[in-house]
Amino acid sequence: MLNALEKLFKHEAAGGVALMVSAALALIVANSGLSGAYNAVLDSVLSITINGDGLTKPLILWINDGLMAIFFFLIGLELKYEMVEGRLRNPRDVILPGAAAIGGMAVPAIVYAAINWGNPETIGGWAIPAATDIAFALGILALVGSRAPTALKVFLLTLAILDDLGAILVIALFYTADLKVNYLIMALIPLAALLWLNARQSNRVAPALMIGVVMWVLVLKSGVHATLAGVVLAFLIPIHDKKGGSPLHALEHGLAPYVAFVIVPIFAFANAGVVLEGMSPADLLAPVPMGIALGLIVGKQVGVFGTTWAVVKLGAARLPSGVTWTQIYGVSCLAGIGFTMSLFIGGLSFASPELMNDVRVGVLAGSIVSAVVGYVVLSRAPSRVEDAEQQEAA
Repeated sequence: MLNALEKLFKHEAAGGVALMVSAALALIVANSGLSGAYNAVLDSVLSITINGDGLTKPLILWINDGLMAIFFFLIGLELKYEMVEGRLRNPRDVILPGAAAIGGMAVPAIVYAAINWGNPETIGGWAIPAATDIAFALGILALVGSRAPTALKVFLLTLAILDDLGAILVIALFYTADLKVNYLIMALIPLAALLWLNARQSNRVAPALMIGVVMWVLVLKSGVHATLAGVVLAFLIPIHDKKGGSPLHALEHGLAPYVAFVIVPIFAFANAGVVLEGMSPADLLAPVPMGIALGLIVGKQVGVFGTTWAVVKLGAARLPSGVTWTQIYGVSCLAGIGFTMSLFIGGLSFASPELMNDVRVGVLAGSIVSAVVGYVVLSRAPSRVEDAEQQEAA
């Protein structure tokens, strides 16, 4: 039994399944007799203060600002490794997925902005459909099994990593409100301490993590979104220490299961509770849900597939070995699964409960359609080997 559970949790699709289950539970609870208790728990205030000075926030913000900082910390660890020693080290290997990531962020944002143009209340959500959910997308791709070549998985993973980097930059540049420079200046002190520890290549990460918590508090109080502190901290964790070990790898491997099976599911449960009472199919035609859903479904497909096609046809890059155009289209569909990141950016865009419900409707609709279409396309897409066999038979 223990071996079976271990294999289940190590399966590539496990994180995506946990995410789906959490979102489904949130939908059920938000539309049941437990909805009052659900909202009361999320709105309950938790304070950590010393002599009246500190942090006082509802639980939903502790989840979105605190737990998600750990999520972004893990993304930062993965990004640093890939940029220094992994898939993003060689610029030539980044051209195709990099271009696809840029197109996959730009076109969905344009689709949303076109639908919400002239509405100052909703235009600020333009970045919501621009992000891709790595765990969800890779989980669906894993369900396809051996029909998806390794090169296709690498292409999607690289695209999603670069997409996350783009999302981090968008949050930093466009979702910073009420900047308090004094706290930002104070945050330079723990930053300097982290730079010093990184330069020493210390094999102990506990001091860096404690300093990172101080930096997170100061960044949060400065008005810059605190999840960025997690990314900065990650980039200052050394890949190698003086003893030949890897603090970065140790942290990454230790954190990954908790992020996949605790933090992200908690975030999904807290943020995916769409209230369906009084809703009709016509509500999907409202500017916010329509902009998000069409951005994820149409914008991602056009942005990722169209940019990939253009780059290859212009001779700037080649398709990954053993990958067909049908499979690239299937991955373009999976890129439209924006669940975690889209809900997160939605929370930064709107404070209104009504607009946030619209965000959830659009994100769920767009992500579900993208997941189903992507799975169907990839599960039925012939591989290059099958194409060759069909041509020989003809």
